[in-house]
Amino acid sequence: MESTNVLDGRRLAVVVIGAGQAGLSAAYYLAARGLRPWTDFVVLDANDGPGGAWRHRWDSLTLGRVHGIHKLPGMDLEGPDRDAPANRTVPRYYGDYESRFGLPILRPVTVTGVAADGDGFAVTTDDGPVAAASVVNATGTWDSPYRPHYPGAERFAGRQLHTREYRDAEQFRGQRVLVVGAGTSALQFIQELDARGADTVWAARRTPQWTSRAFDRDWGLNVERAVSARTREGLAPLSVSAVTGIPLTDLYVPDIRRGLLAWRGRIERFGAHTVILDGPGPDGVSLPGQGEAQKIIDRSMVRALPGRAVGSTASQADRRWEVPIDAVLWATGFRAHLRHLSPLQIREPGGGILMADDGVSAVRMPGLFLAGYGASASTLGATRAGRKAAMGALRSVPESAPAG
Repeated sequence: MESTNVLDGRRLAVVVIGAGQAGLSAAYYLAARGLRPWTDFVVLDANDGPGGAWRHRWDSLTLGRVHGIHKLPGMDLEGPDRDAPANRTVPRYYGDYESRFGLPILRPVTVTGVAADGDGFAVTTDDGPVAAASVVNATGTWDSPYRPHYPGAERFAGRQLHTREYRDAEQFRGQRVLVVGAGTSALQFIQELDARGADTVWAARRTPQWTSRAFDRDWGLNVERAVSARTREGLAPLSVSAVTGIPLTDLYVPDIRRGLLAWRGRIERFGAHTVILDGPGPDGVSLPGQGEAQKIIDRSMVRALPGRAVGSTASQADRRWEVPIDAVLWATGFRAHLRHLSPLQIREPGGGILMADDGVSAVRMPGLFLAGYGASASTLGATRAGRKAAMGALRSVPESAPAG
């Protein structure tokens, strides 16, 4: 790996921030179109090894249980084993890719700020400054976990952790775990916890968006259109499950039927060792509406929750149930990791960044490209976005491309 003395304040053509799917794709196309690695462009990665966010996933997440890994340009992921841990297989693939194409990855280097500087950008890092005519931001979401606020959560005396901190289910054996979230990560955590002898309670802010629709090419295009429509208005991107729904596949249907994957309702508030849910009813066994899973659940198999009915009125007691719990697992997703772009002041009132029709160009900051943001957050979208961002960055570089 090249020495980080490239970060000496001199001006490069392009700085790519992030070495996940989008960042590697962008780097590939920059090199393929003639920019010289280390001299004209570099990739800054905050991780201490290849793999992006994949290197931090929990061990039980296999390739067969992820939404899919799209190949990087110019190199396939050869014969992937669906039962192999994603946190080892994908980093190995990324590392081999970096080596094959000689990509200029500097790591670990954390970008702390990006500011406008004349007709380019000043990038500050924990290892020195660097200037660039153009910036491709490909930082994904992993470093910005989202945890919603609920009354009393700060006073809960048990353990609380987010998807980002989850490693395995064995540590929760014999405990009752409240799993919060409406996406596939929440479902897989529930299944794994149950298999390891933990008792689970599933809660989320909304009814699970189960769908029997095939996740085909048309579905993917419709998802991208829905997300792109928001980013073109400067709105914050929606979560994946909010747009895609959750597939009613054989991975989940048997556990829906037996009541393991039964949504118990919304959280009202926490106690020191309990949570009050709005949904279980006066007996702790009634269920709120389950969306498309309603017709699948065998209600005779749904177990009653321990605890008691609560409420100052009879109608409240008909819905609310206080459940004793030992831990909370927040499977509540992530937000785009963009704090380092704050000096550019490009956030819109809607919470997002106004994007051009190409999905990667920041409208209010020419020369800045966001790959893996919004519609390109999936691995398929990230690969395409990396290419688009690279092409845009090349157009932003002056004819006399800056060399060292």
